[in-house]
Amino acid sequence: MNVTIDRMACVSCGACWNTCPELFDQNHCDSLSEVVEEYRFNGDRAEGVAPDCLCCCAQEAADLCPVHIIRII
Repeated sequence: MNVTIDRMACVSCGACWNTCPELFDQNHCDSLSEVVEEYRFNGDRAEGVAPDCLCCCAQEAADLCPVHIIRII
């Protein structure tokens, strides 16, 4: 499953990293959401490939995002 985050539109509400901390984290430099390093695609903080076991929490995090910046493909 592919995950993308529009980091520039992130409002740092914490919904994603509180809902699915195995996949999402808050960047300590800019406070924006990012994909955890383990699942990043080519080291990109805004793109990742998540395992099937994280599908439900990733989708829940995307659904809870108030600005709808997380895409699950």
